Amino acid sequence: MVLQRAPQKAIVWGYADGQNVSIILKINKKIYHTNSYLSSIHSSNESIWSVPLDAESEEGPFELVAIQTFSNGSQISISLHDVLFGDVWLCSGQSNMEMPVRKIFNGSIEIENAGKYPKVRLFTASRQQSTKPEEDLLGIALNWSIASPKSVGSIYASAVCWLYGRMIHLGLDDKRPIGLIHISWGGTAIEMWAPPQVIKDCDILIDETELKPNVRLNDSVLYNAMIYPFTRMVIKGVIWYQGEANVNYNRDKYGCTFLKMIQYWRRQWHNRTHFITDPIFPFGFVQLSTRETTGKIIGGFPWIRWHQTFDIGYTPNNAIPNVFMATTMDLRDDEGGIHPRTKLDVGYRLSRSGLAIAYNQQDVNYQGPIMCCQEKQICMSNETVWIAAPANYAPRSPITVKLRVPIVCLSKSVHGVRYLWRETPCQFKQAAVYSTADSNLPAPPFIQFF
Repeated sequence: MVLQRAPQKAIVWGYADGQNVSIILKINKKIYHTNSYLSSIHSSNESIWSVPLDAESEEGPFELVAIQTFSNGSQISISLHDVLFGDVWLCSGQSNMEMPVRKIFNGSIEIENAGKYPKVRLFTASRQQSTKPEEDLLGIALNWSIASPKSVGSIYASAVCWLYGRMIHLGLDDKRPIGLIHISWGGTAIEMWAPPQVIKDCDILIDETELKPNVRLNDSVLYNAMIYPFTRMVIKGVIWYQGEANVNYNRDKYGCTFLKMIQYWRRQWHNRTHFITDPIFPFGFVQLSTRETTGKIIGGFPWIRWHQTFDIGYTPNNAIPNVFMATTMDLRDDEGGIHPRTKLDVGYRLSRSGLAIAYNQQDVNYQGPIMCCQEKQICMSNETVWIAAPANYAPRSPITVKLRVPIVCLSKSVHGVRYLWRETPCQFKQAAVYSTADSNLPAPPFIQFF
């Protein structure tokens, strides 16, 4: 397993038989003493102990030993071997986060080479739901495993999570250990992952009839069962790939729900780790990719992409700090449909953003060109129509684009402009605007009103 490295302190916690039981914790020649305390969630004969460790800069491996001493002097102990200190990232979302390495393009190569990265460790929680916050996981799909062809080739090894973690590991000078905690469930709406207070704050009404028939979930049940148990563990950050299930479900509330969910997750982690986890820990997400193949349907995808940026069009932005993204609407895969197999590009783009934002690597180009700035906004009337306007670069300015509006429109006012506003706006890596730097990143879709 991987525990969070310095400058943050890692926290180790567990259960004890009875109250006020003495606990001794040993790791890296250090000894910690604590007493257990009663948990309000568990029964009266079960208690919880929690120990913040000293900030650890050595990566290990170490052996972690917990010893419980009873009043009669007897002891029981548990040992964990091969414990590393590095950065812990939690990966969550729905089916595009859930997609395993074995199902993506060049997945066999990733699996074959996985053994080259023994300091990257993987863990996957099993699908569980609960109507109340759970102190501990209800099930494990893949226990802590060293990266290997067997673990990375498992059906439970998320491709996006693995690729992000591997590329972050390679992108850091010290090649520190990376712990990847994968928690996802295909077909789930964001309301299932959000704490109850978010549902209240955003005035969300849950209508189960709009959800997939085989996913009978209520608001917050995945947060309760799969996210909350980890909020005692100090982490570096989170990456998120979700939104398809909200294209036709509370779509207009997505911006509020997403923003509030990030804020509440951060608050819970900060509070429940003795204020050690960064209260604005890095949060990365993947902007929705594509779905249909004609390139003509607008649908709900463009609006979810827009709401993922809190209606600004790009991240980081002033809506919420320390949030970054990967733009992917140009990674079309007609056979993959709503689940593009082009995850290697997703991992590359998201890891560049992570290195720039989470690790402050200022020389990393992590975003394509963005449109700026909006001075005022008006509402469109029912008579407003969108007209295709082919773009030409201005001959003497690399940052100016001229739009050629059909002559029939000259008698009308131009109220707005939008870009890549389709479910599938282009062929594979054939968007109109990319960065000229070595990263070759696409400009994100946008809509602006004048």
